[in-house]
Amino acid sequence: MSEPGAGGAHPAQGDDRGGVLEQDRLSSATRYTAGAPADGGGGRAGRFWSARRVPAALVALVVLGAAGLLLYDIAAVRAGHRAMDWRRELAGELARQPLDETWMLVAAAVAMALGVWLILFALTPGLRAVLSMRRDSAHVQAGLDRDAAALALRDRAMEVSGVQSVKVRAGRRKVKAHAQSHFRALDDVRADLDEALGNGIRELGLARPPSLSVRVRRPAKKG
Repeated sequence: MSEPGAGGAHPAQGDDRGGVLEQDRLSSATRYTAGAPADGGGGRAGRFWSARRVPAALVALVVLGAAGLLLYDIAAVRAGHRAMDWRRELAGELARQPLDETWMLVAAAVAMALGVWLILFALTPGLRAVLSMRRDSAHVQAGLDRDAAALALRDRAMEVSGVQSVKVRAGRRKVKAHAQSHFRALDDVRADLDEALGNGIRELGLARPPSLSVRVRRPAKKG
């Protein structure tokens, strides 16, 4: 596991396990997703939600500024003043331009793509680097950093006899291990890696244990 405060691992206060993220439902760092507690369990372990404060603040400031400027100009017109030059020029240009012009279609496509992108941001959890762990309490949700999980599984794989080197990538749905073996039969090494890494994945305590893919080959000959 990674050291507290290093990389993506976020240990809870008073917890020295390293690589484990624990939060209560009053935490402002992520959005708490509670589930109905099961009998004898802590409930459903949902994914962690990113707060996304900076993007939300930027979008809010842009919308607030544009809406405020437009409302001020409309109120000024209602009060008998002239509309701002930019709004009169924009209205005149839009009135003269046909809607099937290329630049109009491109601008509409860009606006639509931006809107879909913002909607996806709002509806998806984010924090893809954090794997949800099984919940033992309805008030605490724990997560394990993907890099920390990969490091723990790599240490497990290096304990297998015949493994010279190994690279492990831990995803949300699959763990991929690419190993090099300098002795022993490759089938035997692969079988031992399947068992060692399978046990390691179960011991991580993840809410949705990923599947395992193992590849073993000989080191490339030099010269």
